[in-house]
Amino acid sequence: MSKGPVVGVAGCGSMGLPMAQALQDAGYEVWGLDVRPTNEFGSFQSRMIEDPAEFARRVQVVISVVRDVTQTLALCFDRQALFTRAPYPKTLIVSSTLSPRFIPELRSRLPGDVTLVDAPMSGAPHAARLRKLSFMLGGSDAALDRLMPLFQAMGQPVFRLGALGAGMTAKVLNNYVASASVVAVRRVYARARELGVDLEALRSVMKASSGATWFGDNFHEIDWSREGYEANNTIGILEKDIRSGLDAMTAADRAGPDEFDAALLAAIRAMERFEK
Repeated sequence: MSKGPVVGVAGCGSMGLPMAQALQDAGYEVWGLDVRPTNEFGSFQSRMIEDPAEFARRVQVVISVVRDVTQTLALCFDRQALFTRAPYPKTLIVSSTLSPRFIPELRSRLPGDVTLVDAPMSGAPHAARLRKLSFMLGGSDAALDRLMPLFQAMGQPVFRLGALGAGMTAKVLNNYVASASVVAVRRVYARARELGVDLEALRSVMKASSGATWFGDNFHEIDWSREGYEANNTIGILEKDIRSGLDAMTAADRAGPDEFDAALLAAIRAMERFEK
């Protein structure tokens, strides 16, 4: 017999699929929803539901891992429209990285009896597969108490950061720093090659020294570490995450992106594939 609520993971990509599998391994009844054909999901394909209305009827908690605000609106109200007809799930967990300014809008459009929690995660697909994602949570104490076992099944540590929106705010600020380190590490690695420095030796030095970063320390484990910029790949998602952070910062009485912000965005867009 499965434990806890029936969980649906919407957006079973490189992050969503291992999250769903972690919950299933922990004993939960889990179903997946994605725009791709079910035969693309390997051993999990029997748990994929093609009809959004059937998905909405079957699950009690939805974890959304779709890409951006547009896809979130499609999931909730437009294309998949999970919350526009009864019966609908009574809890929505947003694990996508979105602008914190969007969260109040989402709350206002959801039915009043739906619990909304923002729970973006960090760690990349390899951490999702190892059940080592870190989660940043925003929501009511009652909701977070009830849902905590789900997050603990998918990773550690889990940070409870305050009211609705607090988790997303922390995530976009975290990702701003992470994006800057991605640019710095990749630029340094390219220059190291030009200077004839052994990359593994340099990585060992940086890992043990002041140049340590999550991206550099885990370079070989991160699936997308060598990618160049494409609008729809993970480097492209970094650009989206930076813009989400800047959107939040602009709302905090800032004039808008400054020269460093613009340079960081340009560096992300200029990133080329790092060949072995």
